[in-house]
Amino acid sequence: MKKLATQILVNALALSAAASLVDGIQLTGEFWPVLVVALIFSLVNTFVRPVLKLLALPFILLTLGLMLLVINALMLLLTDRLTTGLTVDGFGPALLGSIVISVVGLVAGAILDDRKKAS
Repeated sequence: MKKLATQILVNALALSAAASLVDGIQLTGEFWPVLVVALIFSLVNTFVRPVLKLLALPFILLTLGLMLLVINALMLLLTDRLTTGLTVDGFGPALLGSIVISVVGLVAGAILDDRKKAS
């Protein structure tokens, strides 16, 4: 349960960063609506993303992993369709937003791993 809460908070931070840095991505609301969007984004990444990765495995190998950016952008667009608190204006902003979300998630994951090792 703690891991899920941490994942939702990291996704909320990453989505907020993407909305701040990428024109074409908007988050509406303050704290709770962003957490709801992050929860739905986490659920989409947990259940839909592995299926897409499996289906796209030949393309992922062929593009040396660059297809994963496209899959991440599609997950962001799907979250946009499932929620009212997130608006993504097209595939271009979704692709840039997925890069920002990946980088923020990577940095936050590294920080949290360092804290776990220190405790």
